[in-house]
Amino acid sequence: MVDPEATDQTKALYSNLWAIASKGFMFGHHDDLWYGRYWYDEPGGSDTKAVCGDYPAVFSVDLASVMDNRFNYESDRKENAIRRRVILEAYERGEVIVACCHLNNPLTGGDSWDNSNTGVVRAILDPQSSQYAAYRQWLDRLADFALNLKAVDGTLVPFVFRPYHEHTQEWSWWGSKCTTEQEFIDFWRMTVRYLRDTKGVHNLIYAISPQMDSEYSDARNRLLFRWPGDEWVDFIGMDCYHGLNTAAFTSNLKAMTQLSKEKKKPCGVTETGQESFTKADYWTQCILAPLMTQRVSMVVMWRNKYVADESDKHYYSVYPGHVSETDFKTMYGRSRSLFSSDLPAMYRQAEGVTVE
Repeated sequence: MVDPEATDQTKALYSNLWAIASKGFMFGHHDDLWYGRYWYDEPGGSDTKAVCGDYPAVFSVDLASVMDNRFNYESDRKENAIRRRVILEAYERGEVIVACCHLNNPLTGGDSWDNSNTGVVRAILDPQSSQYAAYRQWLDRLADFALNLKAVDGTLVPFVFRPYHEHTQEWSWWGSKCTTEQEFIDFWRMTVRYLRDTKGVHNLIYAISPQMDSEYSDARNRLLFRWPGDEWVDFIGMDCYHGLNTAAFTSNLKAMTQLSKEKKKPCGVTETGQESFTKADYWTQCILAPLMTQRVSMVVMWRNKYVADESDKHYYSVYPGHVSETDFKTMYGRSRSLFSSDLPAMYRQAEGVTVE
């Protein structure tokens, strides 16, 4: 592991992320416990559960507003309280938590998608800059969140942390347009060192997640784009917005599975889905079929936005009334698709697995 002082529960989770892939893939959904297509902040709520009667095995969440300048906004403080509550609910059921962070731009004041300045990461890495100090405050807030994320029995809750996701793309201020290879690597390593060594955070599993949308002549190299080093990455992820192109999805799954075996690091699809999809057999044909022969621990769908009317079609997973409901239930019934009730004790060491 990246962190030799990782807590026992964190090491146990890591061992199970490896072991569970031999049984099947954990189904996950971003923000599933917080809101859904037609509901918001209802205890026990879940679009997934409303359809199949079970919660997702993986709960994905965004921690950006826990960290950046939104931290003090009243609306974000309220949302962060909900975010903490549903994370703890997922943990108490034995589910896995995965966290990304769409951080605002600390140099321009824009959002994550503000790639107008190529000097953002360079400034963060400069101890003489104001961005250096500001960004450390953002990491301080993440550390405080992680170190106070405790279960009922006082145990620190582990989660898979995937900072600077989709760094292969140009859209973000940490992406391929705005950073050099060395800047990205230094940024990644600085983040790990600060959280692990300076702040003493030992309940994180560090995941990298390049975007893999198409078929590539050398998918392995794209997965290793700006790789920070084997000792700096725990989990190999990829974000796959391949639409209905199952050939691209299958090709990238094979490349990731091979890399996972080679580096002995668990792997998974950390984001996927087709926005406003209407394919009735989407789940069995576009998700289940490509995954049947691959050793992948999770597949996480992007969110179902809470909407006031049907004009907003920003959804990536099933919900009551969607045309794919029956097909989703078919996938749910297959042995290789794992939901909350299918999980082993994810926070107890997996048998036959040694974590180094």
